[in-house]
Amino acid sequence: MTQHPETLALHAGWRRDPATGAVAVPIYQTSSFQFDSTEHAANLFALKELGNIYSRIMNPTLDALEQRLAALEGGAAALALASGQAASSYTVLNLARAGDNIVTSTDLYGGTWNLFANTLKDMGIEARFVDPSDPQGFARATDDRTRAYYAETLPNPKLIPFPIAEVAAIGRGFGIPLIMDNTAAPLLVRPFDHGAAVVMYSTTKYLGGHGTSIGGAVIDGGNFDWTAHPARQPALNTPDPSYHGAVWAEAAKPLGPIAYILKMRTTLLRDLGAAMSPFNAFLFLQGIETLPLRMREHSRNARAVADFLAKRTEVSRVIHPAHHTGMAAERSARYLPNGQGGLLGFEMAGGAPAGRAFIDALKLFYHVANIGDARSLAIHPASTTHSQLSEAEQKATGVTPGYVRLSIGLEHIDDILADLDQALRAAG
Repeated sequence: MTQHPETLALHAGWRRDPATGAVAVPIYQTSSFQFDSTEHAANLFALKELGNIYSRIMNPTLDALEQRLAALEGGAAALALASGQAASSYTVLNLARAGDNIVTSTDLYGGTWNLFANTLKDMGIEARFVDPSDPQGFARATDDRTRAYYAETLPNPKLIPFPIAEVAAIGRGFGIPLIMDNTAAPLLVRPFDHGAAVVMYSTTKYLGGHGTSIGGAVIDGGNFDWTAHPARQPALNTPDPSYHGAVWAEAAKPLGPIAYILKMRTTLLRDLGAAMSPFNAFLFLQGIETLPLRMREHSRNARAVADFLAKRTEVSRVIHPAHHTGMAAERSARYLPNGQGGLLGFEMAGGAPAGRAFIDALKLFYHVANIGDARSLAIHPASTTHSQLSEAEQKATGVTPGYVRLSIGLEHIDDILADLDQALRAAG
């Protein structure tokens, strides 16, 4: 099949319903599925064949979404989950146990930072934070109990593309996979093309595009040899007592290079149950159909806003890939040749009071804790999305007291700029 994203977004993973001929993916709103026989049921539970057992683990509507995501990313298989936070959690818990550690970029969404620094710590898993400006920092932070590297492709608020290829190569030398959160850059970057092993999304954002549903997804690249360093990856190379002693790296072979995602589906999703609802999966499928068009327009509008803000005296600094310099500009040119995304940030010359006054003066923009909607959004991260972080942690992620984050939508650019203009005047 074609690899053009515009076509995959409409056709991958589904053609029609075999029973009715329906072209749109039906919402299979059912908890359970009838087995053909006791032998069929036993084969499904023993993983001798794949099929529908229970909607907590798999569902035909979710399957269509998972196949479409895997095709768009160039991966082997995917797993839809209840939220982006569930996806972030599962990517790590699938490999790391108490006493293990991961090495993660400092440039993270505040909720992910808190998950890694506190919740995973309570589970006995250490997160070691590394500044991605120096990729070798990942190697220096690695020891015998390091199970994964983690980063965001286009992290907000810094919006400096992560050095995927460099860190992925470092990790493969150790037998460590690079997990990439690609939430802010769907279609703009395909992390598997640069050596990443796993990609995850908050589907709530650009993939859905309309702010109607919470969801997450994990895609297995099928490109990582989990058996090359078996001592490094015990979760996939030693018997799992929760599934009849299955060794996942071996058990998955008849099904394809999907050991990582198969283990996640049959253990973490089975046991912890962060399942996406079929209705939400249907809505995400609808959103993905227009994703290529939306990402182009988000990028075009955001670039115009960045150029506009750079000329304003009320603004002391603009944070956007097109306005980076030095190393950050080089990474933007390498990893974002097809568009720069819909996010940008800026610093008000008047600091935090001016930033708050600016947001309160907006009329078109929505003041919400989300990104990637069709409509334009604004927020003050230091007092909201990153407020649980200490001042030092906020600084490490790129959040300062006067920083304002914008998610630029699909409105006419003249209307977007007019609202920004009046808010800047009111706050300045």
